[in-house]
Amino acid sequence: MYNMYQREKDTRTKAYLGVCTREDIFLYMDKIDRRLEIIDHARALLKEESDLSPAESEEILKLLNILSEAIRRNMDPKDAEKRTRALVKDLVQNRTLVFTLKQQADELDALKKLSLNLTSTLDLQTVLDAVVSEAMRLVKNARAAHIFLYTNNILDFGAALNDDGVQNRPLALPRKNGLTYHVARNGEQMIVEDMANHPLYKDTPSDWHGSIIGIPLKTNDRVVGVMNLSRSTRGGFSPSELRLLGLLADQAAVAISNASLHQMVSRQAYSDTVTGLPNRRALDERLEQEVVNARRSGSSFAVVMMDLDGFKAVNDTHGHAVGDQVLRTISNYLVTGIRSSDFLTRYGGDELTLILSQTDPASARVVVEKILEKMEKFSFDAPNGEKIRLGISCGIAVYPIHASTSSDLIRAADEALYRAKKQQRGSFLTARGFTGELHQAQG
Repeated sequence: MYNMYQREKDTRTKAYLGVCTREDIFLYMDKIDRRLEIIDHARALLKEESDLSPAESEEILKLLNILSEAIRRNMDPKDAEKRTRALVKDLVQNRTLVFTLKQQADELDALKKLSLNLTSTLDLQTVLDAVVSEAMRLVKNARAAHIFLYTNNILDFGAALNDDGVQNRPLALPRKNGLTYHVARNGEQMIVEDMANHPLYKDTPSDWHGSIIGIPLKTNDRVVGVMNLSRSTRGGFSPSELRLLGLLADQAAVAISNASLHQMVSRQAYSDTVTGLPNRRALDERLEQEVVNARRSGSSFAVVMMDLDGFKAVNDTHGHAVGDQVLRTISNYLVTGIRSSDFLTRYGGDELTLILSQTDPASARVVVEKILEKMEKFSFDAPNGEKIRLGISCGIAVYPIHASTSSDLIRAADEALYRAKKQQRGSFLTARGFTGELHQAQG
């Protein structure tokens, strides 16, 4: 069927080819004029509606433009014009429904984005960063979003983002009598429409103004955190914003719980069950990273292999349960004397391994001397009242002086430990020369 849409398409084609007649052009221009007349009529009707903002009027006009184009392409011209004029009336009269549908569509789209962002990773920090980013996007005039994790009645900083794009720099830590702790303890959402004149913010800095909402992050009625979002403007939050923030909070709580569980399981996989120290698997990965960092920066680091002198006698005399307690106590005792950048692990049995980052041979010897002195003061009260005292022997190897790979470095330090124990228990020695790759003997 040769309808008006096909004729208009032919008119455009003729115009492009330069064979368009005057009749074709006048017909095409007349259709455009009638359509513009309908749009102008709609604009005039919308101006008479005092409860519509300019932005809302433009939204209706955009929708009218899209729908009228669809009508024009699929109906006879006279019917299309009549239907379009009726559409103008329907859109204006049912504008509340139109905006509600659009709002719901926007919310569904936002919910889809939230789901994708929060379920794409199990890394806790990545999840927290995604939550505050989404919160800032959902609310107009948002100034800053914060998340604090709630464990054992204590709030710890999780993530933050402000309107300047600055990440993970909290404006302040939660006050015991402040909004964040109030929300965490009560498990209920709280809105402060004017911080400058609210009792909770009586003694806060003068630049704390505007409004703020605190939302509990709950799973199975248990608060796992609190999300705060502040705005530069005073007043309440719109129903749409509250719905979206509520959806975000619900999904965030589940994502945080999943990521926390994943973190705990991962930590257990890299932890020694007796001492709580990192295990051999964690040691191997850390060593490889230290080698990469040292090669890149041209620096050195040290590995110290340590063996507890007299530990076998503890197991033989008091049993393995007491032996485990002694190992755990010694591990905690030694951890308190090392730098936060260093890495103490249980290598196996009664052997411990210490990685000293950014350390040369002289500095490594100083650290080991302090460990030996520390162990001289150590004692453990056995169940039978006996005081258990243990010594420690150590072997030092330094990258890249004594080896160029992590496995060879461990061998070099272990060989130095063996010599130290053979020479004098409770002492230490440094590796001799360079330890190369271990080759299997050929038969």
